Amino acid sequence: MKKVFRLEDLDCANCAAKMERAIAKIDGVVSVNISFMSQRMSIEADDERFEEIMDQAAKACKKVEPDCRIIR
Repeated sequence: MKKVFRLEDLDCANCAAKMERAIAKIDGVVSVNISFMSQRMSIEADDERFEEIMDQAAKACKKVEPDCRIIR
């Protein structure tokens, strides 16, 4: 399943790159792309575990940028 989500309060391109690397390491993630300029995240992941993967992705984002939220 591939979805695009809006990001809120993403402050820098470096943080976006760090988040992208962290999310890519999550088991079940096929691909992820975070655009700082458009404040969007595109993620492709295992259909059966998509919600669980998104919860892990949100935690990974909070570690890098505590104020950043994934709008679902």
